[in-house]
Amino acid sequence: MGLLIVGSLGLDTVTTPFDKVEDALGGSATYISLAASYFSGPVRLVGVVGSDFPEEYIRLLGDHNVDLEGLQKIEGGKTFRWGGKYHYDLNVRDTLFTELNVFESFDPIIPESFRKSKYVCLGNIDPTLQLKVLDQMDDPQFIVCDTMNYWIEGKKDELLELLKKVHVLIINDSEARLLAHEPNLIKASKMIRKLGPDVLIIKKGEHGAMLFTDNTIFSAPAYPMETIFDPTGAGDSFAGGFIGYLFKSRDLSPNSLKAAVIYGSSMASFCVEKFSTKGLEDLSYLQVQDRFRGFLNITKFNDTE
Repeated sequence: MGLLIVGSLGLDTVTTPFDKVEDALGGSATYISLAASYFSGPVRLVGVVGSDFPEEYIRLLGDHNVDLEGLQKIEGGKTFRWGGKYHYDLNVRDTLFTELNVFESFDPIIPESFRKSKYVCLGNIDPTLQLKVLDQMDDPQFIVCDTMNYWIEGKKDELLELLKKVHVLIINDSEARLLAHEPNLIKASKMIRKLGPDVLIIKKGEHGAMLFTDNTIFSAPAYPMETIFDPTGAGDSFAGGFIGYLFKSRDLSPNSLKAAVIYGSSMASFCVEKFSTKGLEDLSYLQVQDRFRGFLNITKFNDTE
């Protein structure tokens, strides 16, 4: 078995109404890997960084039982950088800069020891690269994929080819409407699943997430947070918690998928409590379980009729 995660690693500069951080650890593969690491390990990561990527960040990933054999380090190159500013409404942000650097020529090479991984999570990268990853894999059992409006609009054909090969697609509500050309999310979910994925998860930010299968519609709330410092990476943390739990349980039943959505939401809630990956760095599995039970408590009720 094995859990493989492919995506970006980066250095983020983030400004919110509360504070600012510069060159903080970021990237889709980073958040997914850290969130998944609390369920099972080692997590196998494939990505690329430049020679300016701090050694402390590499040690952090290693300390979380992330196998970095697939991490390419380009000597003399610069790491992917992103800068964003969040408004008082943290659902609204402005991208201040994007510097692809070594990520622009990223060629995901899957180490031989990773190719038999049965669970795969494809972070939000070019669908051409996501397809290249799958071409190198040896019969994966369960593939989770993330994408975004940029690829939906710019690489639709490649994305549609990819969707034929994945089991789960995770996107937000605006991306679902864009992909399906349908404003109603229930109708959109049916249209998207006809493109290939058996399971669709639509993230709705502070309003939680929805799970769609042939026989299931499941809506999970977001955890009620008193303090949200930085929403960056919340979606990737959700994906990490989701696939991490399923990899640990080896159970893909409808009830297990529902539990995985709650675990994904739990990891996202930890992520937003601090800047960058700080909210995911020093957790215990007991804390994760407590947050999971907290989710259950806010959705439980007794039918007295």
